[in-house]
Amino acid sequence: MLKDFFSLLFPRYCLSCDGPLVSEEETICTNCIYELPKTNYHLEPNNPVMGKFYGLIKIKHAFAYLKFVKNGKVQKLLHQLKYGNHPEIALLFGRWFGQELKDQHFHQEIDLIIPIPLHRSRLRQRGYNQSDPFAQGLSEILGIPWDAEVLQRVIKSQTQTLKGREERWRNVSNIFNINKPNQVQGKKLLLVDDVITTGSTLESCGNTLYQGECQELSVCTIAVSQ
Repeated sequence: MLKDFFSLLFPRYCLSCDGPLVSEEETICTNCIYELPKTNYHLEPNNPVMGKFYGLIKIKHAFAYLKFVKNGKVQKLLHQLKYGNHPEIALLFGRWFGQELKDQHFHQEIDLIIPIPLHRSRLRQRGYNQSDPFAQGLSEILGIPWDAEVLQRVIKSQTQTLKGREERWRNVSNIFNINKPNQVQGKKLLLVDDVITTGSTLESCGNTLYQGECQELSVCTIAVSQ
């Protein structure tokens, strides 16, 4: 009763459609959750995300939870995540996708979850790394630890928007360092990010982890650009 009273005084709105949330809904309304364009790529070993790395870097598994379509729900939610101070969006996605991965027993094949790091200047500007809450949500459900301090981005790259694959690769090559070698060597790692387009950032980061002698590398993102 008290919760309903406060909802009348301080209505909450869905971050996807801007409609009002009912008492049991959080962040995203039930209708928008139902309409999220899931990829189900975790059910397809040779999926389009995996295909981005063929001939470039060895990847054990490649996942993306949602399809990123211009002007769609996912684009709006990711914009809210990165620029609207709503890290809870990534936390929810991590929990939801984590359950789907757990149902397929992928948690048995991973030792540690590592989010792609932001450069310290961009982290200060934004206040948080949007990949961290996604890693946290996955960790909570999969029962696998996550560590945001294993990697460091030592060079601030330019935005990847409107760059081709070759330009994207040059923009992110050799920009990561390993801070905790003992967390990498001999480990089966899951590298996570918010969106994958060409895969150049994940590839560069993955090469750094292989230089640190990780045993296996898988990648997982909130969304994949179509």
